Amino acid sequence: MSDGDLDALRAQRMSQMQSQFVSGGGGGNDAEKQQAQQEQMRAQEEMKHSILSQVLDQQARARLNTLKVSKPEKAQMFENMVIRMAQMGQVRGKLDDAQFVSILESVNAQMPQSKSTVKYDRRRAAIDSDDDEDYGC
Repeated sequence: MSDGDLDALRAQRMSQMQSQFVSGGGGGNDAEKQQAQQEQMRAQEEMKHSILSQVLDQQARARLNTLKVSKPEKAQMFENMVIRMAQMGQVRGKLDDAQFVSILESVNAQMPQSKSTVKYDRRRAAIDSDDDEDYGC
């Protein structure tokens, strides 16, 4: 992604924000504000997808889609990190699968880890006595 592309995206985003600020000050209808907000969200998603398609290769995009299904919050953090890296010019060319994994490992290090444990109480499971003969006859 070249600097010219990033500058064009920044200029487009700035004009969207300025138009929203000017139209938001008029005190318009709630439905209009909601529609404008939805339009802005859609534009942001579209811009995010265009940046990701320029930065990630085919295998990395497939891995990201798989990650979105299993861990959406982790995928969101990864997308944000890659977009920030692209905007700061740290990404040269397209990221391949190995680079995707290394960035994902750094995202994993940043995310809070939660350990879940399963406790099995054997005494409760032993309610049924072995002395009973249940042969089904």
